[in-house]
Amino acid sequence: MGMVGGGPGSFIGRVHYMAAILDGQIDLVCGAFSSHPEKSRITGSEYYLAPERVYDTYQEMITEEAKLPSGVRMDFVCIVTPNHLHFEPAKLAMENGFHVVCDKPLALDSDEAEVMVRIKEETGMLFALTHTYSGYPMVKEARKLIEEGALGKIRKVVVEYPQGWLSEPLEQTDHVQASWRGDPKRSGKTCCVGDIGTHAFHLAEYVTGLEVDELMSDLGTLVPKRVLDDDANMLLHFGGGARGVLYASQISAGEENAVKLRVYGEKGGLEFNQMEPNTLIIRWLDKPIEVRRTGTGFVSPIAAYNTRVPAGHPEGYIEAFANIYRNAATCMQHLLEGTEPPEEANDFPTIYDGLRGMNFVDKAVESSQKKSWVEL
Repeated sequence: MGMVGGGPGSFIGRVHYMAAILDGQIDLVCGAFSSHPEKSRITGSEYYLAPERVYDTYQEMITEEAKLPSGVRMDFVCIVTPNHLHFEPAKLAMENGFHVVCDKPLALDSDEAEVMVRIKEETGMLFALTHTYSGYPMVKEARKLIEEGALGKIRKVVVEYPQGWLSEPLEQTDHVQASWRGDPKRSGKTCCVGDIGTHAFHLAEYVTGLEVDELMSDLGTLVPKRVLDDDANMLLHFGGGARGVLYASQISAGEENAVKLRVYGEKGGLEFNQMEPNTLIIRWLDKPIEVRRTGTGFVSPIAAYNTRVPAGHPEGYIEAFANIYRNAATCMQHLLEGTEPPEEANDFPTIYDGLRGMNFVDKAVESSQKKSWVEL
């Protein structure tokens, strides 16, 4: 793996690194960690990289790594920059024969996203997107339950992602994480919807297997002098007739990262709360509540495949992230060998999920401005 971004002060860069190396399939061998070469070198030394493979720019890294022999050069690029710096590194990497793992959202806007999809299809490169919450074992269990029809026809979907960390105008200070998220030139047309609303949207579609056909959105900017949205409330219509509610907020004071999904069908409903990730609650219409737990012998093979530790040991955020990396790395290895990967390894978010997320952002903004339903 080569990393673009993730220099001093980066939160998500360190998360990607820990997730990538967790299963022993991936080594970090090079990086262009910052637009400031001296900062890139500091981060490279922290990862104990050879100095000659700590590059001043991502352009230099990609072109120089492409000259190295197979088995020495990096196999893929991990992009952990702010949104406006996803497109160019991803484009250059794919054009030079490197696979890509990219943080979400996919790009700064839909135009960039569509070009990225075209390049991926032209080059045949693998492209994974880190929608983390789809990586939890109990999310896999929920998806499998619905896929098998255990809940019957899905009628109602409620997904929420409240945070409270932007209840104060941190972007008007020197706060690194808040400053770029609050800047339209670096974040895009939204803050809340692009940053966490896309997670909620992807989780709802991933678990249910249903796509949102249309939505009604109300975006708010509730902190004075803030430029972009910090709160979002939406009604959703899914294919097949299901109705949904999506709530994402960064000004829900006191909340941490309280991702929660509830899905209701004809026969019962389920609930997943990522702050209690070992548990999936199933409420049946005609029998007692059921609680399924990670690591037990009472879960599906796909949930077991994405579990590393015995029951009672938390499967957390890093492990969910790592499931995406492990599955993508397994598929990369099979591509290198010219063989077919196991079916369970193909289970990770792709560039097409990223494009759909960018379209979701566009439609959420459009609906809020028009104060009307829009098709997705």
